[in-house]
Amino acid sequence: MIEVRQLTKAYGPVHAVDDISFDVEQGEIVGFLGPNGAGKTTTMRILTGFHPATAGNAQVAGFDVHKRPLEVKRRVGYLPESVPLYLEMVVSSYLSYVAELKGIGRAQRKKEVADVMERCGLLHMQKRLIQNLSKGYRQRVGLAQALLGNPPVLILDEPTVGLDPKQIVGIRQMIKDLAENHTVLLSTHILPEVSMICKRVLILNQGRIVAERSMDSLSNGSSLNLELRGSAGTIQETLMKVEGVDKTSMQGNRYSVQLSADAKVQEVSPILVRALVGAQIEVVQVQEQSGTLEDVFIDAISQEAEVAHG
Repeated sequence: MIEVRQLTKAYGPVHAVDDISFDVEQGEIVGFLGPNGAGKTTTMRILTGFHPATAGNAQVAGFDVHKRPLEVKRRVGYLPESVPLYLEMVVSSYLSYVAELKGIGRAQRKKEVADVMERCGLLHMQKRLIQNLSKGYRQRVGLAQALLGNPPVLILDEPTVGLDPKQIVGIRQMIKDLAENHTVLLSTHILPEVSMICKRVLILNQGRIVAERSMDSLSNGSSLNLELRGSAGTIQETLMKVEGVDKTSMQGNRYSVQLSADAKVQEVSPILVRALVGAQIEVVQVQEQSGTLEDVFIDAISQEAEVAHG
């Protein structure tokens, strides 16, 4: 549903997004996790057609973001970190206005607005001025406007930022429910949010994807980090041929290998190394990855800092 290949966004000498590649499958909730300034928001703005990329390409719902931006926008519901709400409007009027901007016909508009208000728990607030709503309910209005038109893809930038614990629980459950009918990419710098909402996490730092993990692999401790030298195509092909390998991702010469739920790292690792050596790939380092999401996050950020500082 989302395909990103070698995406780069440069501002002069600074690379806010630096040669990243990833996929998000239909029905997945995938989290962008990283410190402030990691490149999460910039990537999302490129995917929603608000910023042009400097290099690389991205497709959303089958449409090229650069070549067909309007088609992409029709298929994406976007919740920016700071929701641009009209505070002097009541909830229902604001949503009706957004529906009109999205090209939803008058005959459908009333039903669409009522539907998203119901899904977001806003029916009892529909005649309230937005300026009188709590932060949690304003965030619900933001989600509701993103849902108008029933887009297949939702891109949510820090959807729980600034909310109190009770509000976070409510928004979290709403997002989990949305995955039944939507593909969701959300960003956050809060680790527990990712583990409670997402199926998979991409860890960003300094514009690069430094790690990728599924929640299942974290639970089972079933992943490997490898540093390899050789043809990227040969490496990927060799890795995926090994029984027990579920998914791979790469960043430069570093590869992350996620194993299937029933595979054991101790058994797969030596088979993997033999296969790589047999394919004339130089194996520089093999490291088992286990522990909590926090362990993975700290390890990934630390390794990237070491690489950056030589």
